[in-house]
Amino acid sequence: MADVEEALALLRSKIDDLDDRILEVLNERASLVIEVGKLKEKEKIDVYVPERERRIYERLIKNNKGPLPDQSLKNVFREIISASLSLEKRLTVAFLGPLATFTHLACMKHFGLSATFIPKKDISDVFDDVERRRANYGVVPIESTTEGVVTHTLDMFISSDLKICAEVFMEVQLVLMNKTGRWEDISMVYSNPHAIAGCKEWLKKNMPGILVQDVSSTAMAAKMASEDPSVAAIASEAAAELYDLTAVERNIQDEINNFTRFLVIGRQIPDKSGIDKTSIMFLVKDSPGVLYKILEPFSKGGINLTKIESRPLKKKAWEYVFFLDMEGHVTDENLSKALKKLDKKTISMRVLGSYPKSIER
Repeated sequence: MADVEEALALLRSKIDDLDDRILEVLNERASLVIEVGKLKEKEKIDVYVPERERRIYERLIKNNKGPLPDQSLKNVFREIISASLSLEKRLTVAFLGPLATFTHLACMKHFGLSATFIPKKDISDVFDDVERRRANYGVVPIESTTEGVVTHTLDMFISSDLKICAEVFMEVQLVLMNKTGRWEDISMVYSNPHAIAGCKEWLKKNMPGILVQDVSSTAMAAKMASEDPSVAAIASEAAAELYDLTAVERNIQDEINNFTRFLVIGRQIPDKSGIDKTSIMFLVKDSPGVLYKILEPFSKGGINLTKIESRPLKKKAWEYVFFLDMEGHVTDENLSKALKKLDKKTISMRVLGSYPKSIER
């Protein structure tokens, strides 16, 4: 036993020495970041540079020899970068709230814990905060693998000039929770419509006869459960912690690969990172073969289209707004040429953003 304690003491001493070295290097890095911040302020350059972050993560993951897993490495450096950014200027990020929603988790995943997060009641409020410069950036949901596109977010881009700066993918793991952690106490379940739809079959099989009601958010459901022992919520693990609830059952979502994609919105398009995605919207008048004619420049330019959605223009009958995602940056020669050709074939066309593709799916 004495030999084990001696060996542990030696290993812990080495770890302490390494921690001291890490601390020294982190502060050295922080000093350089402060100098970068001064230069950015002088030249009126944005503090947050998503393409730079993308390159940092890619370089570190490429050079990682283990045993630290790539995702753990990224998590560590996300907080280092977040803390560093706060030394330049503390970022404020508006998001579709309240706290402990999956949108809030997406904010923390992307910006780290050193940013200031502002919960908003509606997607339009997030756009408004960024437009009026009450927030540097906003985070809104755009689509999920189970429920499809969030039409309210698409509609906001029709009237807003804000740009997409980045995308965030979050795996949605749903938890049934209440105050006691006991099944027998549950007589009512609350959650938002998307979460309920995401575990519909599980609820049908495991909770027949229990009334399930829609509320505005998973966090609101958790708050209601915290106030009534007979109520259970379907929400995130973070909501359970925030509202002091106990998990009754974890991972109740019907689909194992249940992801939601979020968009980071801001006022400028990021520079090229090398692995980018471009989102556009365009307006056309409905006519036979119009979509084929519209998409032809992308086919001829060898551009991979990853998503297309359409929305009726509310102010004019039989005119539609199309939203298109594609691989590449707006400054790429082939993409730039295709967009110019597209512009000539539409009533109007606008680039919503060119931004680094998420390296997590």
